Amino acid sequence: MWAQHTTTLAPRPRGFHLITREVVEAVPEIARLRVGLLHVFITHTSASLTLNENASPDVRRDFGSWFDDAVPEDAPFWTHTLEGPDDMPAHIKASLLGSSVTVPIRDGRLALGTWQGIYLCEHRDHGGPRTLVLTAWGEGV
Repeated sequence: MWAQHTTTLAPRPRGFHLITREVVEAVPEIARLRVGLLHVFITHTSASLTLNENASPDVRRDFGSWFDDAVPEDAPFWTHTLEGPDDMPAHIKASLLGSSVTVPIRDGRLALGTWQGIYLCEHRDHGGPRTLVLTAWGEGV
């Protein structure tokens, strides 16, 4: 079975936001798969996706602190500046993390680790709504 859905996430501020529940709710076919994969792709160049700890909010804050320090807005070498000081650093951060994650499906559920969740990594101060293309495939139950 193959299923593909597009979902739009509400705008969020800069930061690392858990979206696992929103992703699962957007693909009801997951519940019908015994074994398979879910591919999550973000259609934007200034936000990204990653998998990481879903329990401690400190992890999300520390991610933000590290990325903001590693890719500063005020770097003197940025030339792409027409869309604001947070835009070019957002593109760099998105490239570092990537535009997709793939998660195994087992017995109708995402086979994430105990402390894992899917993050929307919003790299702009006001990035707006973010669109995801969600593709699930596998063998039914």
